[in-house]
Amino acid sequence: MFDRLKLALLVCLLAVPGAHAQTWPEKPIKFIMSAPAGSSIDVLGRTIADKLKDRLGQPVVVENKPAAGGTVATSEVAHSAPDGYTMVLAFNGPLSFAPLLQKLPYDVQKDLAPVIITSSQPNVLAINASLPVRSVNELVAYAKANPGKLNYASVGNGSSSHLNMELFKSVAGFEAVHVPFNGSPPAVTATIQNETQMLFAVMQPLQAQIQAGKLRALAVTTAQRFPLLPDLPPIAETYPGFEALAWNGVLVAANTPKPIITRLNTEINAVLKEPDVVQKMHGFGFDLIGGTPEQFGALISGEAAKWAPVIKKVGLKVD
Repeated sequence: MFDRLKLALLVCLLAVPGAHAQTWPEKPIKFIMSAPAGSSIDVLGRTIADKLKDRLGQPVVVENKPAAGGTVATSEVAHSAPDGYTMVLAFNGPLSFAPLLQKLPYDVQKDLAPVIITSSQPNVLAINASLPVRSVNELVAYAKANPGKLNYASVGNGSSSHLNMELFKSVAGFEAVHVPFNGSPPAVTATIQNETQMLFAVMQPLQAQIQAGKLRALAVTTAQRFPLLPDLPPIAETYPGFEALAWNGVLVAANTPKPIITRLNTEINAVLKEPDVVQKMHGFGFDLIGGTPEQFGALISGEAAKWAPVIKKVGLKVD
């Protein structure tokens, strides 16, 4: 009789999601990057993974799946088991913009659970250093005087890199051909090789090429000067009201037990406050954020609402 009672109790515990969550994690965690190796997402994600393995007591295995502007990586996590063993570091492209532009194999609100905002930073407007321009005004004047001569790279269709340039073209009144890439490394390479002449990207993948004199940074997309990049003027100084941030965060599958999400949120918040992480990421122009899952969810839906009329205004579509 006693053994039957123990067995019945065990069955009941296994049927309660919180019971399993108390022993989580019991095996390695897969951490999918929505951008390629060497990208800003990758640098940040690997830094978090390295710290997280010690805090969780299990390996955190990074996998890069940059295809289709981050939607492949995001879709994989959306359709993964809701057990906290698969998570993604995604950005505004596959979370807030892509759902407005194309039919996706996932529903952000129904299939994903936000864990934490990791960082937020401006995009930097950078050009091939051979272009004879040194300011936003000069770039616009050059584009208007040389129709058909400018191509721009982006880190993917539907990314903030893409939408920022479309908004910039719209408010400034010039034309340039879009050439999308899977992530910032190939987009930067195309621009330093002059296959494309300009791009918006966060500072981390641009920094070395700017220092080497192959790219020239002109402006940032914050409303005021960004404290971590104080020498760069905001585009808003030339075109008032222009503001756009690149942000990213961690998500897991919907219906993941709340105690697991809370544990991940707590540990990643702590990682983002570690002095060596702050110093390293600030050096790359990352403003580390943190916060609650609810705040991340509000950011995702708020950005979609903010950019929907912009996308409609510029007539943007992604097949």
